[in-house]
Amino acid sequence: AAAAAAAAARHSLVVAASTTKYRYPSSFELFISRQMSIANEDLRALQAYVTATDSTQYDSLAAGTVVLDLTHSNLKQRHAEIRFDLHETIADLRQRIHQKTGTPPHHQRLLFLRGNTPESGVVADVAPSTDDDKMLGYYSPTNGQTVHCIDVDPHSASRGRYEDTSLVEKFRLTDEEYDKRRGTLRDWSRKQKEADPTFNLARHAREHRELMEVTRQVKLGYPIPEGYEFDDKTGKVVRVEKENQEENGSGSGGTGAGTGGTSSSVADEYGPQTVDGIIIGSRCEIQPGGRRGTVAFVGEVPEIGGGGHWVGVKFDEPVGRTDGTVGGESGKRYFDAGGTNMGGFLRGKNVQVGDFPERDIMDDLDSASSDGEDEL
Repeated sequence: AAAAAAAAARHSLVVAASTTKYRYPSSFELFISRQMSIANEDLRALQAYVTATDSTQYDSLAAGTVVLDLTHSNLKQRHAEIRFDLHETIADLRQRIHQKTGTPPHHQRLLFLRGNTPESGVVADVAPSTDDDKMLGYYSPTNGQTVHCIDVDPHSASRGRYEDTSLVEKFRLTDEEYDKRRGTLRDWSRKQKEADPTFNLARHAREHRELMEVTRQVKLGYPIPEGYEFDDKTGKVVRVEKENQEENGSGSGGTGAGTGGTSSSVADEYGPQTVDGIIIGSRCEIQPGGRRGTVAFVGEVPEIGGGGHWVGVKFDEPVGRTDGTVGGESGKRYFDAGGTNMGGFLRGKNVQVGDFPERDIMDDLDSASSDGEDEL
């Protein structure tokens, strides 16, 4: 009977195995498994790199020197790898803790821990005002060991006051008070506008970045680009203003060329010729970032500083900075972008019209944005 039962059991297992279908993993499951494997490999490599010298990190320490971590019962801070000499006393240790945490030596209960927290176990417990004359070597501390200080003062200032920034009175300055201050960025910008009504802080920042980049390129041995020159007196690369170039080239010595030169500079750089061929309704691609969209506006936008002509673009994706309005919700609308961050105003040099169909959602799109004043 036992043999018959065993045979029946074997038969049922064979039948079950023959009728069970093996399910192959889906392509998505294989992809996830492969990605997790790659991630695990990267994490293991990172762990190996970080911990590569753990076994030898204390080999360079002088004999009689120990590295300890210091923690406090009332503070989140952790003072890592503080060096001590084994011949220093407990009183010296208490003094170092006092300097770093503010707890007086006579209020310190010291725990030499087995791990990083008191829950890991205590090797030695030193009560306040005891064993001050004993040397650290008496407790046989090891490199990386944690010494935990318990502040026994029930009225200690370390109880929620040292690290609670909400208790610190914040310095606040109203807009009117800031406007009255001298030597601030606003004061400097105001003085620049008094000297040059066309001054724009964003343009100044952009030109400064460009000058720093040219200076870097010149130091690397590259030729000085057009619009810059080397000043022998200062030994620095300086920008050559366009109006100064035109004045020097024409040979006219009149003093009325200042504002006229600036106007002609804007006209040359951002005039109608910069948007020639850009027609409303055209598909376009925007640089930087290769963003695509449709031209929705071409013309001047007085509300934007800098003057000249702009191109309003309705983007395919929310990669813009406006909805077609300049000046916020109560500003003037130049076109309807169809949503927040779906539109932008750009200079013609950043817009290329042509056969630019809407990108597939799976395409890689570099969404880099411009920090200059060539886009709003």
